[in-house]
Amino acid sequence: MSIRQFQAQRMQAPRDFIAVPNTPICVEIGAGKGKHALLFTGQNPQKTLYAIERTKEKFMAMQKQHQLEPRELLNPIHADALPWVVHALFPSQVEQFFILYPNPEPHNPAQRWLNMPFFEFLLSRLQPNGTITLASNIPEYIDEAEQQLLQLWKLPYEKQKIATDSARTHFEVKYLERGELCQQLVIRKPDGYSTRFDDFAPLQGQNAQEQSDV
Repeated sequence: MSIRQFQAQRMQAPRDFIAVPNTPICVEIGAGKGKHALLFTGQNPQKTLYAIERTKEKFMAMQKQHQLEPRELLNPIHADALPWVVHALFPSQVEQFFILYPNPEPHNPAQRWLNMPFFEFLLSRLQPNGTITLASNIPEYIDEAEQQLLQLWKLPYEKQKIATDSARTHFEVKYLERGELCQQLVIRKPDGYSTRFDDFAPLQGQNAQEQSDV
């Protein structure tokens, strides 16, 4: 089983893109109104978190909440995750990725995270022994992701049932109140795991170089 290669070099930088220093960070993709981002940075005040949200209204709600509950190392980002990751992140930089309750893409399975060529690029940005936490309330989504981890990505993971009193995101609260089963896969990148993007530098550096050559 194979997957076509992600075309990273074709990604345009997000609007108002600001480069990220090459230091260990955590990244939340699809951070919504920032409930988990604020919780995580409150519990881990020494960790730097970049919380990415594409929808303007949700991003503004996160920004507002961040102003009410300031966190020194929380960085709300209004961008599409794919180009931002390609332009911002360095190989083996990220300690933890969080993808909590992503759109299950019922009509477009190719857009699910572990079915996308982009997932290989995401793995290249993860530190050895770093983790990706993928949560969903849809058993079939988790089952399919498990199959992809075993057959395609060949990665170790832990499957966990999320406690009924967990409240990391607004979706999580809603699903658990309904009595739905919420689960997560904590995916680990082993030492020595390689991707085709391990030497791919962030496009931010290449763009800066091109501008200085002009």
